[in-house]
This record gives sequence, C-alpha cells and structure tokens, in this order.
Amino acid sequence: MPHFIIDCSANILTKVQEREILKTIFEATFSSGLFEKADIKVRVNPYSRYEVGGKPTDFIHVFGYILEGRTDKEIADLSQSIVKPLVDLFPDVEFIASSIDEFTKIGYSNRNLVAK
Repeated sequence: MPHFIIDCSANILTKVQEREILKTIFEATFSSGLFEKADIKVRVNPYSRYEVGGKPTDFIHVFGYILEGRTDKEIADLSQSIVKPLVDLFPDVEFIASSIDEFTKIGYSNRNLVAK
C-alpha cells in the first residue's frame, strides 16, 4: 500500500521509456514523505484504443489509491507532485492528470491480514 496506476495512451511509451515513467511516479510519491519506500507500488496500463475529446489524443492519468488518514492538503500536494514531473517529461502532452482516492482501513485486506 499505496498503489499508483498510470493509465496512458500507448504512444506515451514511445516518447519516454516505461521504466523512467515508473521511477518518476515512484520518486514523486516517496518524496511526499507520506509513505515508506517498500510500500509504494506503481504500475502502468498503456491503451492502444482510446479517445480524448473525440479523437486519439495522447493522455496520462495517474490513479492513486491510499489508505485513509491523510489531510486534504497532503492529498492535494501529493496529486500535484505527481503531475508536475510528468508535465516536465511530456511538455507536448496536453492531458496529464492525477486523482487520489482514499479507502477505509476496515475495507482493506491483504495476505498478511487474512486470518490463518
């Protein structure tokens, strides 16, 4: 926990290597000071079929899923810290965004939390 999923047009990966994009998001989230390095998970989903505004326009959207307990300011700062380096990496991509969603501790489970 937390998870950051990068949805993007497949063409994005021809402009910058996937590894660099993953590292950029990882570093932005770790630099926030909100998460332990070992807990951060980043994935990328490139899409070959998509439309933005009715045409095939490049896009990047990072969906962040974090456990509840952060302030509104921390969440807003995190979202902006994700978008800023992507704008630097992709100055010609008009549609770059991030959204951070919190989920409750009661609704979260993983392998280590499952009763044995």
